[in-house]
Amino acid sequence: MELVIKNLNKIFRADSGDVRAADNVSLSIPQGKFYTLLGPSGSGKTTILRCIGGLELPDSGEISLGDKIFYSDEKRIGLMPEERGIGMVFQSYAIWPHMTVMKNVAFPLHYGPKRIPKDQIKSRVEKVLSLVHMEGLESRMATQLSGGQQQRVALARALVSEPDLLLLDEPLSNLDAKLRDEMRVEIRRIQTTIGITTIYVTHDQAEALSMSDQIALLRGGRVVQVGPPRELYEKPRDFFTSSFIGTSNCVPGVVRKFTVVGDSGTVLIQGRELSCIMGEGCRENGKVVVSIRPEDIDAKIIVGAGPDGWQGVVRHVVYFGESMHCEIEFGGDTLLARLHPSNQLQAGDPVNLSFQPDRCVAFPPDKP
Repeated sequence: MELVIKNLNKIFRADSGDVRAADNVSLSIPQGKFYTLLGPSGSGKTTILRCIGGLELPDSGEISLGDKIFYSDEKRIGLMPEERGIGMVFQSYAIWPHMTVMKNVAFPLHYGPKRIPKDQIKSRVEKVLSLVHMEGLESRMATQLSGGQQQRVALARALVSEPDLLLLDEPLSNLDAKLRDEMRVEIRRIQTTIGITTIYVTHDQAEALSMSDQIALLRGGRVVQVGPPRELYEKPRDFFTSSFIGTSNCVPGVVRKFTVVGDSGTVLIQGRELSCIMGEGCRENGKVVVSIRPEDIDAKIIVGAGPDGWQGVVRHVVYFGESMHCEIEFGGDTLLARLHPSNQLQAGDPVNLSFQPDRCVAFPPDKP
């Protein structure tokens, strides 16, 4: 069943002015996919998730899962959260400290809309605890669990009633870095195993890129770009997407040759022409910034500048083991280059730079 959001609007009224948390948002989320709502604070991602879950009442629009309409202002439909057949995991986990793992996970089966016979509850809970790798801990109190274990319990409780849809609102934000990395893999494994349609909210680009089938990038309550992680990273449509997804060098220039959006053109940078892809809004002789990813820059010590050489000076080097990061002075700009760790560059070295034209993208300067 596909989840469809049509023209969703939600405005929060405040003395300081109205805030459009969802501004005519339309999305289609295929069945069984891991779909991430990504964006900075205030972009509207949590509001959209809460509208899907029935925890927030939209001002207008429609939300449906297959033939089941969750909300429609036109048809005057607004199902309660318990009527929507969803599981939810919040940032705080919200598990009960006075209950055991078994009782926490079994709670929706005792009191929720999908109650099952009492003699089946134990086996259902044990099955879902095995799925989240918490078997054998059924009698442990919630207060005796680590942060990662509490998160697994919250996930098991959301899944135990076998919902049609799983909503996750920044569930990893309270974990330390190492545990976050582990739980990314675990959540994705669990989602893939049971094939449940999952909507995940985060502001963390690494989480979105590593976990998602599809990403919807949001800004100011609006959808900026939707697509697979690789597409958003390698083919951003605008300056905001390029700068928000991953790390990007942004170098100012002027368009010298332009045909159509998405095709190759040339940009004049510091008196030299650079071939790159033209993003939306570019025009001949228009000012642009060129997005260049650090891994798409190559730097070699100058022996003698070639006719097409771009020159810079290494100002700072950081060794990370798997890579080496170099800050390079490039005219009036500073570029970050991510190089192979075998590179022997040092601070003060003059370098020739080369860029991959098919991975450099030009955009007009950003406008909020």
